[in-house]
Amino acid sequence: MKISRCFGHCCLLTLLCWQQNAQAAFDGNEKAMNTWIDAHSEDVISLLRQTVNISSGTLNLEGVRAVGAVMRSELDALGLSTRWIDMPADIQRAGHLIGQQRERPGKRLLLIGHLDTVFEADDSFQAFGRHGDIATGPGVDDMKSGNVVIVYALKALQEIGVLGEIPMIVFFTGDEEKSGRPLSVARKDLIESGQWADIALGFESAAYRDGQDWATIARRGASEWHLEVEGKQSHSSGIFSEDVGAGAIFEAARILTGFYEQVRGEDYLTFNAGTIQGGTQVAYDYQQNRGTTFGKTNVVPKKVIVHGGIRTLSAEQLLRAQHAMRAVVARHLPHTRATIEFEEGYPPMSPTAGNMQLQHMLSEVNRDLGRGPMPAYDPSLRGAADISFVAPYTDGLAGLGAIGRGGHTPEESLELASMPLAIKRAAILIYRLTRS
Repeated sequence: MKISRCFGHCCLLTLLCWQQNAQAAFDGNEKAMNTWIDAHSEDVISLLRQTVNISSGTLNLEGVRAVGAVMRSELDALGLSTRWIDMPADIQRAGHLIGQQRERPGKRLLLIGHLDTVFEADDSFQAFGRHGDIATGPGVDDMKSGNVVIVYALKALQEIGVLGEIPMIVFFTGDEEKSGRPLSVARKDLIESGQWADIALGFESAAYRDGQDWATIARRGASEWHLEVEGKQSHSSGIFSEDVGAGAIFEAARILTGFYEQVRGEDYLTFNAGTIQGGTQVAYDYQQNRGTTFGKTNVVPKKVIVHGGIRTLSAEQLLRAQHAMRAVVARHLPHTRATIEFEEGYPPMSPTAGNMQLQHMLSEVNRDLGRGPMPAYDPSLRGAADISFVAPYTDGLAGLGAIGRGGHTPEESLELASMPLAIKRAAILIYRLTRS
């Protein structure tokens, strides 16, 4: 019992000393921001609740614009110059919100969020809920909490009188979850902002795993592939014969098996066959991911369509994989032919030296906040994000939001206590970046 009491007393002393050392690592402005952020934690939740309660699935254009109006009001109050960027009508997307103050000396920052969610207006998952320290609701994790982190980090910087000195663009896209096409139009303004910036910061949810905070310095790109196979329709009694051949379905099976056996295996490369339609009559809509098929067991199938995705860590890796997949497709079985096409998608965010330097700074901030170091997160565990579009032009960090789980599902939730942490991390990081 005495040992237990002593151990507990020593741990308490260690914790108090450690907290004092952490506080000592902050300068006066950083301490002031931490205090201000703690004092406004309920205001943070209020803004989060307001935006989550606005249904803003990507295809709900009015809902996306409504969330944009809320965020625009916040950016206006911070003194940023704001505008809404409409998309051409044929893209069928709401557009983007941009807030900026460019004409300042110093490091130029691009802060990235998105206004849309995966939950459309007819989804039953529509409202914010609070259950103690846990919040639920559509987009509460991905990524309306991250948008709020951006706003309150900037408010904290405004509180200490330095916000107006920082050259920055805040960019909220309206179609991150289902990007408009062509991407050359839908992401034109974001890419131009990345070309202007020295540093890009993405505010999707933080990586937290096994009791450890992780820094996101790389994300894999994501694009799609379309495989179309044709065979010779005939009575099934003649399949494999010299006159009839293998049929479309066996040829598609050969190709997919070839992908699995000959292309798979490189680190960070994955590919997936998401849908497959095969028979004598096949129709498929690539935009809606829906199709119909008809066939009979006594008829050799004429057509197969496979719709898949591919993820890579670099543009070079993507080109290698595409070349290898085309080589597999080219080896046709008798009386079949096949083509594969690759669609534009999200580019990769590769782990550059500049990104690693930013990771080191974020890790120091996290240490000072008492959370310990932040090693680099495995990019295979994160999906694609808008920051990838600017990765070829500027150094960047992603995953600067709060801690949540269950994104893209009706179980989506957020740890509310992680909101002040994320805001402090972002505000102090921006403060130090602009003074280093």
